[in-house]
Amino acid sequence: GVTKGLYAKHGDRLMDTPLSESAYIGSAIGAATCGLRPVAELMFLDFLGVCFDQIFNQAAKFRYMFGGKAETPVTIRAMVGGGFRAAAQHSQMLTPIVTHIPGLKVVCPSNAYDAKGLLIQSIRDNDPVIFCEHKNLYAHEVDVPEESYSIPFGEANIVREGSDVTIVAYGLMVHRAGEAAAVLSKEGIECEIVDLRTLSPIDTDTVIESVEETGRLVCVDEANPRCSIASDISAVVAQEAFSKMKAAPQMVTAPHTPVPFSPSLEDLYIPSAERIADAVRKTMVA
Repeated sequence: GVTKGLYAKHGDRLMDTPLSESAYIGSAIGAATCGLRPVAELMFLDFLGVCFDQIFNQAAKFRYMFGGKAETPVTIRAMVGGGFRAAAQHSQMLTPIVTHIPGLKVVCPSNAYDAKGLLIQSIRDNDPVIFCEHKNLYAHEVDVPEESYSIPFGEANIVREGSDVTIVAYGLMVHRAGEAAAVLSKEGIECEIVDLRTLSPIDTDTVIESVEETGRLVCVDEANPRCSIASDISAVVAQEAFSKMKAAPQMVTAPHTPVPFSPSLEDLYIPSAERIADAVRKTMVA
């Protein structure tokens, strides 16, 4: 539904290709180096492996290899995340993999308002952008202005203010964190929720400023725990704000396994509001 109606409005600017990720992603990158600003749809980020070389060894490195004289303004949209009963090969949260690569910018909005502003910013940016769209957020509705606007990269958004615990999340997990915060508020625990919005560049300053006020940190990430965004944020905060911490940072992530196809197991796999609330409570008694 994301591209519905585009053919009728902009048919001369669209290219429908065979389902060969290496071919059409490579073509988009080549077009970007020649002065266009293509938007390519990878469908599932799970298929990143098919076009690894084009993205990691070519697009991400051109600016550096050619002394800043080459630009690759390509935006690659891709669905991420589980909960859609799409099994192990179509449900992964691979954001840490692309975030690890210098030269790539990585975006993962939590709502349609941010998605529009960040997508416009992505297309205007002169570097390759991986634009991650959680498939379970497509049906989430918010008011979005008709006029054009952009949201700068590297600026997190505090979506809920609180004085007791800082919860850092992105994508769908921002909503799970909100559900947990609503429950905890009834217990007298007020959570501040930081929506990262972009993962590379990442706004650690806002996170650290929040933790310096609350003294507690819970990082929520649908990715696997090893080398995750959650572990990255936890490490930065431990290094930069250790003296302000009242408790050890907590991480709420998926387990280090593939995504199960069984609905009941998949529901347990994805971080829930209950698990987030339990992690927050753990910081309060430390």
